[in-house]
Amino acid sequence: MASSRATGQPLWAPSPASVAASNLTRFAARLGFEPPDYAALHAWSIANRAEFWREVWDFCGVVGERGDAPFLIDAEPFIGSRWFPNARLNFAENLLRRNDDAIAVVSVLEDGRRSTLTYAELREATAAFAMALGELGVGEGDRVAGWLPNVAETVIAMLATASLGAVWSSCSPDFGAEGALDRFGQIRPKVLIACDGYQYAGKRFDVRQRAREVYEAVPSIEHLLWVSVAGHEADAIAAAHVRYSGQHANFARVRFDSPLYILYSSGTTGKPKCIGHGVGGTLLQHLKEHQLHVDLRPQDVLFFFTTCGWMMWNWLVSALATGCRIVLYDGSPFHPSPKALLDMAESEAVTVFGASAKYLSSIERAGLQPRQSHDLRSLRAVLSTGSPLSHEGFRYVYHGIKEDVALASISGGTDLISCFALGCPWLPVYQGELQCAGLGMAVDVFDPAGVPVRGRKGELVCTKPFPSAPIWFWDDPGGAQYRAAYFDKYEGIWAHGDFAEITANDGLIVYGRSDATLNPGGVRIGTAEIYRQVEALEEVLDSVAIGQEWGADTRILLFVVLRGGAALTDDLRQRIKRRIREHASPRHVPAVVAAVPDVPRTLSGKVTELAVREVVHGREVKNITALANPEALQAFRDWARTSAA
Repeated sequence: MASSRATGQPLWAPSPASVAASNLTRFAARLGFEPPDYAALHAWSIANRAEFWREVWDFCGVVGERGDAPFLIDAEPFIGSRWFPNARLNFAENLLRRNDDAIAVVSVLEDGRRSTLTYAELREATAAFAMALGELGVGEGDRVAGWLPNVAETVIAMLATASLGAVWSSCSPDFGAEGALDRFGQIRPKVLIACDGYQYAGKRFDVRQRAREVYEAVPSIEHLLWVSVAGHEADAIAAAHVRYSGQHANFARVRFDSPLYILYSSGTTGKPKCIGHGVGGTLLQHLKEHQLHVDLRPQDVLFFFTTCGWMMWNWLVSALATGCRIVLYDGSPFHPSPKALLDMAESEAVTVFGASAKYLSSIERAGLQPRQSHDLRSLRAVLSTGSPLSHEGFRYVYHGIKEDVALASISGGTDLISCFALGCPWLPVYQGELQCAGLGMAVDVFDPAGVPVRGRKGELVCTKPFPSAPIWFWDDPGGAQYRAAYFDKYEGIWAHGDFAEITANDGLIVYGRSDATLNPGGVRIGTAEIYRQVEALEEVLDSVAIGQEWGADTRILLFVVLRGGAALTDDLRQRIKRRIREHASPRHVPAVVAAVPDVPRTLSGKVTELAVREVVHGREVKNITALANPEALQAFRDWARTSAA
């Protein structure tokens, strides 16, 4: 993105000392760039993509055979690109390059149970379980499915799979059997690894019957293995460690574009798409983001609140390649109290803390002031994703959590298993803005005619290939679904499906998903613009806005979830509308404001406006198994039946 004059006062700026000591400064010096001119470095990384990604490989010390040039071939069209065609590497070998007594993984359960693994122990456990999987016939290209919580055993199972050159795919144990079948049933795994139970919000759940249903329903699954979280079944990973104790690690080096992961789209409009990501692209992109954008070092302690059904789990675990410590947490972030994750961050001396924007909003509404109640002297960075972080959320991080902290609102997704826009160690933080486009990512914003725009809202696009683009969609001969997903809107250019704006600071504002964008009177409005205003009111806990077809136009419907004891009076309705009118625009004001008990969310915690829109229009929601709380839709059905007129 071209450089432009910065506007507004930043909330925070890095110190000259931190800028000088950053990984990014060391990396840029190799190429003849220096801070604070990120725009020049970014422009070079786009104009010289092959050289840039080769430099990332070298700077981050990728273990493997890089091979000779070319490092990028068939760059146009976008979908035909091939990166590092002569390379051979193994993903697990890179994450386990450290082999000492430093702690690699800390696993914390909501009931307080805590365990650790050193890098040497993790490497040994991975080698042992890889032997067990190999004896079951798992080899290069085979799929291994994990229906597991966010615990150390899941990391071991994934690394063992990757060490064999096989393909890992996971979802969290709160998925129902139908949701798991929608995913694992498509990719035909050879082995299913499932937990025998898990705990959430103080309640214990036994998932063995669901796991057996999936095992019996998918003919390709030859073996069902258990990870014992609840103590009901013998643990396959522990048994492998006993049987193969001291086994030497072997890593099958594969092509750069060999499959590593299969991730899934949310599936709210039908069966989830099965998105294949490659070994090299995933590793290189994550190394770049961790080391150059997050400024991650071996001495760091990285935490991100996630489940194994969200790409942020894959992103978190990749940090092992930097040699740092990662912290896993499984359970409710608000059990036994809203302080649960903050208590954990304090006790584990977390240096980089990641969570969803919704989590930050929730602890603010709970009245928490961590900078007063917790010792967070180790904390140097806060990461937020999942949905746009509001202006109030930006301010809360600084006045409520810690004054001197780098706040990075990041945005990307399952489609690229990484980010289009994220943080930068050289740049200040401006309220409401993602700091920058990622290096090597040709991010732009287009109007409907495909013309780049600045300071105006439009479609978030990527105009040049990048290594972590999907290598394929499962069962998509000829790539028709792949092309339709990203390239139908603009020929040869990736349209991500986000409604966004590039600011005068060269930052990015994401207003929400394009398919959820409201369009009253032909004016496009991002739902995040409405949520930011309405959820600033004390009485409102949550909200969802949709466009309802109304005559020849569209009208905005706003549904709010109210704090206990609050009622949607005429006065509150008017205050909601007045705030939206004064702080957004008259175009943003909803025609209807109604109260509902809950807002439907996907299993990764994202509000699903599309499901609400379908219900309100009397259409079937094609895949309710993609929702964490499908029962929430009933209130919208009731409203549509009794109040729509």
